Amino acid sequence: MTEHSEARGISFPGKSAKWLAVRWVLIVAALLVAGYVAAKFADAGDTMAVVGTAFVAMLVLLVYGTRRAIPAKYLLVGVLFLAGLQIWPIVYTAATAFTNYGQGHLVSKEEATAQDIAYSVVQVAGSPTYGLSVAVKEGTNPTSGQLYFLLTDDSGKNFIGTAKGLQPLSGSGVKVTDGRITAAPGYTMLNLLEANKRKDLANFAVPTKGGGGIKASGFSEAFEGRPTLVWDKKADTLTDTRTKTVYVAKDARWVPKGGDGDPLAVGWKENVGFGNFKTIFTNSTYRSGFLSIFVWNVCFAVLSVLTTFILGLLLALMLNDRRIRGRGVYRTLLIVPYALPVFVSALVWMSMFNQEFGLINTMTHLNIDWLGNAWAARAAILITNLWLGFPYMFIVCTGALQSLPDDVVEAAKIDGAGPLRTLRSIKLPLLLVAVGPLLIASFAFNFNNFGLVQLLTQGGPFDQAGNEAGSTDLLISYAFRLALGGTNPNYGLASAVAVIIFLLVGLMSLPGFWRSRKLEEVNR
Repeated sequence: MTEHSEARGISFPGKSAKWLAVRWVLIVAALLVAGYVAAKFADAGDTMAVVGTAFVAMLVLLVYGTRRAIPAKYLLVGVLFLAGLQIWPIVYTAATAFTNYGQGHLVSKEEATAQDIAYSVVQVAGSPTYGLSVAVKEGTNPTSGQLYFLLTDDSGKNFIGTAKGLQPLSGSGVKVTDGRITAAPGYTMLNLLEANKRKDLANFAVPTKGGGGIKASGFSEAFEGRPTLVWDKKADTLTDTRTKTVYVAKDARWVPKGGDGDPLAVGWKENVGFGNFKTIFTNSTYRSGFLSIFVWNVCFAVLSVLTTFILGLLLALMLNDRRIRGRGVYRTLLIVPYALPVFVSALVWMSMFNQEFGLINTMTHLNIDWLGNAWAARAAILITNLWLGFPYMFIVCTGALQSLPDDVVEAAKIDGAGPLRTLRSIKLPLLLVAVGPLLIASFAFNFNNFGLVQLLTQGGPFDQAGNEAGSTDLLISYAFRLALGGTNPNYGLASAVAVIIFLLVGLMSLPGFWRSRKLEEVNR
């Protein structure tokens, strides 16, 4: 093919020295970026990520560094994005579902033990003291964000302390007043009220060389001391040298050997098998309300798809009539709700559903408690979702109607079929061939429509105080409240719920895919 192309005088840009240089510059840039990313992963100790990055770099070099594998040159980027943005999150979520990953179980056993030992630090006579400012990363929650100690020693040197150790802190934006850091770029200082809300502050310590640690002494000072816990790795025990209490590993925590007393503050991440799935189906708190929420979840998804599709189809059929003037203007106006951000529309509708001052009750002279009554709140969500969803169905149906062959419709008219019969027997079956998969995708989206529920009703109203299951909760919002919304997030449990939802949506979508395959026979 190349010889024939050259004989015809066709010149390919890839053969020129200019394009060859550009190609290799891009390849080298990609390899440098991969090297930088691999170095960061290596610093974090993530061996698998380093191997994965090196593998991607090798693929880039092999595919784009030669003239062969032409299809791979077009497919590689898409495949990498597919693997990184779709496949990997699914695999990681499924893997997390079999662990106890969550608050208090975030690190390995070695790291957790090191933190527990650091937390046991007590001041030693003659040890140095520091001016202390407690801080969190700028933009994070002061009561739940990761703690940082901003320290100033007697010589005026500044340091930043984390659960991993102590590092120098420098920069033009660092301000020190009365021996304490009062401002530092990228950090927010906690006031006394915010610091008092932190239950982890009393146990937080910054590990130092020699097995010591820096702990807070009050709100404005810190000291360096020595730990009272000693780890016997051979016996796999921790011993408190002050109280002589021996701790053993149990349920991913260090607990007193005799069973009396509290476990140590920091646990570790470990595999729990099907424990999270067992908790979902056997724990009374999680099981209660699950069935009613599941039924409402299915009804919400089905009704959302049906109502948006029917309204979108009717509007598309109406504006598909060539006798209507200004169809372009009408179509533009009808897709305005689709162009607005969901959170803006949801908040506007929430204000309109207000019982006392809302636009809906004011215009209709009704007194419906839209967001306080269970059935009214469900209706409010369906109405809001209809407003948000019908423009999408309108666009899809308009495109599908315009692609229908005119000769089939004309043949139906010649055979005496009326408008309704033509719609039912000709247009709708042909329409569903194109729209069917999109309806299934819309069902899956609405089954997990967390944003709308959270913005409009937050899952409420709730039947009674303390009841975790709300009247408008979907499974995804219910799982969020139980597993992530509390003070002790459990990411492993939340991942298990996500896996169950994934399986439910998949099983419920299968009949739709089978039906779509049968509809394809209409065009054959």
